[in-house]
Amino acid sequence: MTTHNISGLASSLATRGLLPLDKLQQITTSAANAKISLVSYLVENSFISSLELAQFCEAEYGIPLLDSDTLELDNIPEKFINQKLIEKHHALPVYVQQKTLYIAMSDPTNVGALEDFGFSFSMHTEALLVEEDFLKEAIDKLLESDEDSLDDMDMGDIDDIEVDEADSRLDEAQGVDDDAPIVKYINGILIDAVRKGASDLHFEPYEKKYRIRFRIDGILKEMATPPVNLANRFSARLKVMSKLDIAERRLPQDGRIKLKISAKRSIDLRVSTLPTMWGEKIVMRILDSSAAALNIDKLGYSDEQKAKYLAALDKPQGMILITGPTGSGKTVSLYTGLNILNTVERNISTAEDPVEINLTGINQVQINLKAGLTFASALRSFLRQDPDIVMVGEIRDLETAEIGIKAAQTGHLVLSTLHTNSAAETLTRLLNMGVPAFNIASSVSLIIAQRLARRLCPECKEEDNYSDTELKTIGFNASDIEKGFTIYKPVGCKLCSDGYKGRVGIYEVMVMTDNIGHIILNDGNAMQIASVAEAEGMYTLRQSALHKAIEGVTSLKEVTRVT
Repeated sequence: MTTHNISGLASSLATRGLLPLDKLQQITTSAANAKISLVSYLVENSFISSLELAQFCEAEYGIPLLDSDTLELDNIPEKFINQKLIEKHHALPVYVQQKTLYIAMSDPTNVGALEDFGFSFSMHTEALLVEEDFLKEAIDKLLESDEDSLDDMDMGDIDDIEVDEADSRLDEAQGVDDDAPIVKYINGILIDAVRKGASDLHFEPYEKKYRIRFRIDGILKEMATPPVNLANRFSARLKVMSKLDIAERRLPQDGRIKLKISAKRSIDLRVSTLPTMWGEKIVMRILDSSAAALNIDKLGYSDEQKAKYLAALDKPQGMILITGPTGSGKTVSLYTGLNILNTVERNISTAEDPVEINLTGINQVQINLKAGLTFASALRSFLRQDPDIVMVGEIRDLETAEIGIKAAQTGHLVLSTLHTNSAAETLTRLLNMGVPAFNIASSVSLIIAQRLARRLCPECKEEDNYSDTELKTIGFNASDIEKGFTIYKPVGCKLCSDGYKGRVGIYEVMVMTDNIGHIILNDGNAMQIASVAEAEGMYTLRQSALHKAIEGVTSLKEVTRVT
């Protein structure tokens, strides 16, 4: 038997006959594509048990197998907990003995782990074998311990959170001792916003009042009313964190904050200041990529809508447009599609303002208008970079639209967004921009209009009563009413916010068909396009929302609010 196509642990497994060579070659390739270690792939897919693999490695490589019962995570010296090294090598430093740092690992051939840990801590290192199942659980528990402690934090207990490249301009302007309580208070506000799942924070000065509001599940809620005489101190501190000019109070400014709130989690905040009559209003958008669920099954698409989206993503060329107001989840829908397309065989480039979700394997470009880097110029450069798939954060003008359509017509898949109210209006918006009708009909393949509706809390929702007449007035069809269904209403409990917890997408998925293409070419309007799309089976936003109410996911009041 020859094992020239594989090496390391895979070669040993093949040589000893634990798994067939051809199977191990496939497994090694699959593990590399999945970007996980061979050991993790073998155990996760049940090719070999965690214990059996560990015992084989102990016998084969002569490395002692650590008894998992003897390992106490609390006893690991904190200075050796290096998140990047632990995640990179899937290995865990466990203890020091006689000036030697012992590293627990499930792959005994991972020499790079020993070298990196040894170099980072200037110590001699030795390997200890541990079962893969236990190692994975231990690493997750160790790195999540800091994150879980967020739930136990109180504003008064917080001294600081790490701010990327924070400087000391506030100390020079107002004195660090005087502003220490402000620092602690703002850090507490930021932690509280992350813990509550807020998407935006509003710091608002008025003549006799200062108000701090969070946008939670799409609704603004007042969270605090600190003394109004602290308004300037709040704005100064937030502008320092955002690397803005604290002396400039007459003009709007935009900045960004990167917060490291645990060993495993960082949060980006997009900051915007606006001079008002009583001071500077500051709005912060939380860009939490770790909270974004890039799983199409979790976004709220119906089976039919999901199939249409996946079919469009599977095409080698064409344009997919996602539309809706600010905060309607367009970015998550786009990135869910990109995540599906993100394979080693494809070259994917994106132009965004700002880059909200970081994905390894995708070339992301941050738009910089001051430097002249616009959506159009970025897109033009992408076409010289041998692209397969291009994502443009937003089509704002004719130039960007024309370049995007040209790319879609020349063998590229293009994804982008527009700000319109419905799928049908997206086509007329492109026409109004000046894009020729024949270009639209030949390049656009799918349009998704969307909204976000609040989910009813499953713990406290209660049945709501409506007459058949009321249900028909709201928009339910006679056949659904005849079948019967239960409508629920929000109540409110300690686990939710006003009876709602989280949000779900409401979608209108319109495929570009020959009939719709003919309407565009004949100067048809949005109403005609929508009528044909509905006749061909498209659910409108209202119909999709009503189905979510039938499923008990949301309430009729929420349906009315978002559609």
